[in-house]
Amino acid sequence: MKPILFNTEMVRAILDGRKTTTRRVIKPQPDRYFEVHESPIYLYDVEFGKGIINPPYQPGDILYVRETWQKFGRCYIFKADENSVTWWRDQNIGKWHPSIHMPKEAARIFLCVTDVKAERLQNITDEEAEKEGCNDATSTAMGFSYVWDSTIKKSDLNKYGWGASPWVWVISFERCKKP
Repeated sequence: MKPILFNTEMVRAILDGRKTTTRRVIKPQPDRYFEVHESPIYLYDVEFGKGIINPPYQPGDILYVRETWQKFGRCYIFKADENSVTWWRDQNIGKWHPSIHMPKEAARIFLCVTDVKAERLQNITDEEAEKEGCNDATSTAMGFSYVWDSTIKKSDLNKYGWGASPWVWVISFERCKKP
């Protein structure tokens, strides 16, 4: 099992069944022409003829979702559920912990990777933007650009933002039970 981070809105989209794909920046970014090869998936350097960048996940991998959380007694509670549990607003339950610090044993969402491919960010289609969990006003590829840029540090927008159209891993998944 490997961890994967999601913000609160994307956790809600997974729970609602609206999110079945995520894009993650390929680091380091390829600086020459590459072809995508499968089995195993990697980017192939046309000039030097070798696989140099492997994806972080492969089909069949099980991922546990790290999300914003806190401990409440012996239980874990999750920020993605905050709006559906009204008594939380009346409780002084403490500070939310960022997803990066969520312990593995607190995981409640598990994903099985079904497909991984590499592409330029701006190659996303409207249908793929919906699989990313975008809906309503952001359910087009152009709307996804705002969602994407909101997840990138301002200092990195020129390298990894929508306008830069970086190479990304497109990771498709389905929910599964805890292994």
